[in-house]
Amino acid sequence: SSIMRRITNPAGERNKDPILDVLRRVLSKTEPNLRLLEISSGVGLHAAYFAKEFPNITFQPSEYDTTLFGSIDAYRQHVKNVEPPIFIDISKPCTDWQNEANINHTSGANRFDYMLNINMLHISPIACAHGLFDNAAQLLKRGGLLITYGPYAVDGSLTPESNVRFNESLQHRNPEWGIRDTKELSTLAASKGITLQEMVELPANNKCLIWKKDANHA
Repeated sequence: SSIMRRITNPAGERNKDPILDVLRRVLSKTEPNLRLLEISSGVGLHAAYFAKEFPNITFQPSEYDTTLFGSIDAYRQHVKNVEPPIFIDISKPCTDWQNEANINHTSGANRFDYMLNINMLHISPIACAHGLFDNAAQLLKRGGLLITYGPYAVDGSLTPESNVRFNESLQHRNPEWGIRDTKELSTLAASKGITLQEMVELPANNKCLIWKKDANHA
């Protein structure tokens, strides 16, 4: 098992308050017993930081890289409403996930009020974007929200120049990586009954996207 030690994330420290400002506006602070599934929790700093603000929401962190579990656990010490991390490969359907503790034992469907995904879509293959929307359609309650954060192109336009260069460096590191276009993501989401509600401009040329599962989508 991984040693419980916080791993620092300077970018996460910079973006946690701007993202929290968006969450304060879109997540309920009063409705009891809500559940949020975070996909690709990284070192675990966001779940612990946000959960303190929303005592009514139980946060479930997850990671593909299990070596980060120790750090996720270190951040969540003394935060009652953050669950132990679970392994999720978001490119696979949730029916295949082997985290018996959390997802499958109630068949998984419609278990979560919210899903959160920070800085993953541009540093993962497009299969992860497909999986994110496929699984959100399965796991979110009707009317539930998926919140994603990171750099995005909009209708084929990627700005500013620093994001263009960043995208080139990503694709140089791995041809399957790259900054995704909101139009392509919206098409993908729509096929799953998920609609882009809002695009919020945040510092450092990043955006927070608020996606909603249609209320009439089973």
